[in-house]
This record gives sequence, structure tokens and C-alpha cells, in this order.
Amino acid sequence: MVFLIPFILIFPLFWITIQNKRWKHYGYDLTYLWSAIFFRISTIKFEIQGKENVPKDGLHIFCPNHSSYLDIATMVRSGFRFSFVGKSSMEKLPFFGYMYKNLHVTVDRKNLKSRYKTIIKSREVLEKGMSLTIFPEGGINSKTLPGLASFKDGAFRLAIEKQIPIVPVTIPYNWIILADNGKFDVDTSRHKSKIIVHTPIDTNGMNEKDIETLKQNTFKVIEAELETQNQ
Repeated sequence: MVFLIPFILIFPLFWITIQNKRWKHYGYDLTYLWSAIFFRISTIKFEIQGKENVPKDGLHIFCPNHSSYLDIATMVRSGFRFSFVGKSSMEKLPFFGYMYKNLHVTVDRKNLKSRYKTIIKSREVLEKGMSLTIFPEGGINSKTLPGLASFKDGAFRLAIEKQIPIVPVTIPYNWIILADNGKFDVDTSRHKSKIIVHTPIDTNGMNEKDIETLKQNTFKVIEAELETQNQ
């Protein structure tokens, strides 16, 4: 309810901006407004570190670890403007799903045709001058938390193809605040919804042979930070 109520209140504005292509970019500002309201009324404290590591100009592909449904609101609250590449199941959420499928890129990972269309749409988003956020684990794997599941190639293949920096992002505590089993840690004074933005990894000069190296370098940065934060 805390997630949906503020969204429902501003949904008419979302609907208006989505109808007009010239106004569509305002939808991302409304998403930030929703996230700010959500954090305020949920009493979850938010903290961001390393935002200065990412230049305001230029395109980036943000790669955060994924441990909770709270991660979406957390990334939006960061203030970076981007389009998500996320699961098509998000479209089923009332009201929120309408916004998500119109402002972001969705994918059914079990469907080969859907995965192909997602690649095309992701390229189009970048070519229009919008950064992307892709959860490289492909979803929440509760068996590994707070550790990482293995990374998929997609984000890194796209970054190399377009010669765009990868930005590793660590979200260390959302798996505690809102676990994948639906349990909510009401004592939010113990943990903030914290986000650590790491130094971008340059992809200039890389080619397809460097995908694995880029993927592993990103994995190691996030893994090391998770271990530090969760000691």
C-alpha cells in the first residue's frame, strides 16, 4: 500500500505525460517524485555515496546488485535519469505496471523473441540519449543473499557495443529491509536503503572478447563492497 498509494495519487500526471511523446521525458521526473514520497512515508532512510563519481553528461549503463523489490525505488531515488531494463512481470502491477511498460524496457527472459526485442529497444533508448539500469543478476536469487548470483552478459555486451561506461552500483541492505519473502524489517533505524555508486568502468577500445573480463571486474567491485558493508 505504501508503494502504490503515492503512485496512484500522481498517476493522472503519468498518464498525461505518456500520451504525448514530447512530454514523455517528464515521466522520469514524476518517477523520482514518487520515489521521494515513498521513502518519506515508509520511514525508510535513504543514503547515497559516490554520486560524484558519475559525470552528469554522457551515457552510462548502471549495474546494481538485486536483492529486493525495494531496489527499484532505491535506484530511482538516486536522482540519475535512466530507463530500466526489467522483468515483464512488472507490467502486471496495477497502475505502476502501466508506467513501467511505457517508460522502461521489459523482457520475458523465458521467451527468445522477447529477449531479442529487448536488445533492440535497449539500443534505441541509448541512441535517444537515455542511460540504462540493468540488474546483471537477471533477478533476485534469495539463495545467495547477501552475496551475488552470477551475472548475465547482456549489460556488458551492450556497453561494449555502444562503447558506454559500466557503472557498478552496490545496494547493501535492501535484502534486510524488505526481504524477497515479503518480510519487512520495521526497525529501519538499523539499516538505511543505502546505495554506493562506484567509479565507472571505461569500455573504450573493448570488443566482444572483453565481455567476460568486464563482467568479472564489475562483479568483483560489487562483491567486495557487499562484503565490507555486511561484516
